[in-house]
Amino acid sequence: MTDKFAIGTLGPATVQSPINLGTEPGDVLADFTPDDARAIADPSMDSVRAHLASGKEPPSLELAGPRQRIFFRPEGLAVGIVTCGGLCPGLNNVIRGLVMTLYHGYGVRAIHGFRYGYAGLNPKNGHPIVALEPDAVKDIHRAGGTLLGTSRGPEKSEVMADTLERLGIGLLFAVGGDGTFRGLMALAEEVGRRQVSIGLIGVPKTIDNDIPLVDQTFGFETAVGLAADAIRAAYFEASSVENGIGLVKLMGREAGFIAASAALAVGNANLVLIPEVPFDLEGEHGLFRYLEGRFAKRKPTVIVAAEGAGQEHMKAAAGADASGNRKFGDIGVFLKEIIERRFGGRERFTLKYIDPSYMI
Repeated sequence: MTDKFAIGTLGPATVQSPINLGTEPGDVLADFTPDDARAIADPSMDSVRAHLASGKEPPSLELAGPRQRIFFRPEGLAVGIVTCGGLCPGLNNVIRGLVMTLYHGYGVRAIHGFRYGYAGLNPKNGHPIVALEPDAVKDIHRAGGTLLGTSRGPEKSEVMADTLERLGIGLLFAVGGDGTFRGLMALAEEVGRRQVSIGLIGVPKTIDNDIPLVDQTFGFETAVGLAADAIRAAYFEASSVENGIGLVKLMGREAGFIAASAALAVGNANLVLIPEVPFDLEGEHGLFRYLEGRFAKRKPTVIVAAEGAGQEHMKAAAGADASGNRKFGDIGVFLKEIIERRFGGRERFTLKYIDPSYMI
């Protein structure tokens, strides 16, 4: 194990978990996760062989999951939940799942929801704290967005730590992406300096399914299903006219899994542009030559572009958003404009542009 994968603890886990899970395979119960269960960070055989040859264990990460022995006594524990950053399908499902498991599984009775991201941990913002009980969350998984609200941007870690101490919070669950985790790391450093027993747990929120060793991130399946609907609509638009193009821009800043999976699900996308693979506009294998070939064959064309694709063709957007994420150029608008400039003079040429991002 390398230091960068180490997870600090608050102390020895001596409390027996109240949830009824098994410890032996085949006992007809879901099992606790052993404390020493780990996943190899780089599972390629070359990496594994190289580390074993040097007499070292390959770098690995601790597996998440319920432990047989825990640190806090649930009956006296206060828990906080906060959702940050952009919206993602399934945020309410995560809130509901946390509340139901904490309340019914562990017997925790003090569960606090902080409003509008980390802003809810700063009393000066005046956001009331939400008491989360099963009755308050039982139906929220049927709605989009987040019951707690969200925001971007940091708050001072000292202020957030003060709030947690004042309320006696022992565990804070922060649901979010890169910016959220940067804030959580800063908070962890502050909590460590104070030497107080507050556990901080990050729940990774990425609609793009782009975290190695995580089977599937929440929201991805919903995103693919709705993205598939947009691709079908683009196909019907393009195939109903002569020289028709249906252009769809989908989410995917650094990874094209939504675009690729939705295109595979529908089966009628002709060109899928993703951040991992650069593409040319001109030349034998360029976008324009490809479209000319489609027009020559009188075939409709459906183009699917992930939002992070083709950034090499656009002027870099300045700065970062409030969460610290690099701003991207709009690949959808860019493609629409350059294709219309190139082929707009063609008789009966039609391009329909669909951006379902915020609907998803």
